[in-house]
Amino acid sequence: MDDDVLSLLALGEDTGSDAERAHVAACARCTDELAQLRELVGVARAAQADGPLVAPAPHVWERVAAELGLDATPVATVPADDAGAPRTGAPVGGGTLAAGPAPDAGLAPVVPLRARRWAWVAGAAAAGVLVGGVGAWWTTAREPATTVVARATLDALPGWQAEGTAELETASDGSRVLVVDVADGAPDAGYREVWLLRPDVSGLVSLGPLTGTSGRFALPDDLDVGEFPVVDVSAEPLDGDPAHSGDSIVRGTLDV
Repeated sequence: MDDDVLSLLALGEDTGSDAERAHVAACARCTDELAQLRELVGVARAAQADGPLVAPAPHVWERVAAELGLDATPVATVPADDAGAPRTGAPVGGGTLAAGPAPDAGLAPVVPLRARRWAWVAGAAAAGVLVGGVGAWWTTAREPATTVVARATLDALPGWQAEGTAELETASDGSRVLVVDVADGAPDAGYREVWLLRPDVSGLVSLGPLTGTSGRFALPDDLDVGEFPVVDVSAEPLDGDPAHSGDSIVRGTLDV
């Protein structure tokens, strides 16, 4: 049975002719190998649900290659001579193709297929895992490291049953984010809005609406949190008025 047909069937692809599929169903050897390949695919795909992925160490591929009887060096195209045979001494993944006896021109080369088939399926099944791992690494690498520089406990004001916390994060690039979490205290109508106030409530800055129980609010670069250290979450009606309603749900002061 053709390598690619068995490999694609193991990956769940609807491929092959009716005759090929009938052969697989009737051939005990092909049926057994297809079952093993499908098990390999299942293991590779199940790894995607096990949590965050990390890049494998360099020795991992070396061990896989050794187990499958493959060359552990990177794959590269080998130039061929005029007769189509690979040229000895041509670079292959940083090394060279060793010289050897010339093949008999009257015989077709014998190619071991089992290792190729298993490596093909393993690579295809694990592609999603590797891409996901690289994507997770790239996303993490692009996000600047953050440090919590101030915290506040948000206590309920009269008439409300609620509580919450606020944390001020500073990233390595200098940007700042206020993380607000509030349990309960959802108004019957309207929405909740997050503010920073002066301690004497003589001035305030709106950071935006709080959707759900948690929100992250980027602070303007020129905002002095030392001047506006009080975190306030208010209940706002849908009246089109951007001013504070005067109905605060929770409030607390950052320890800046």
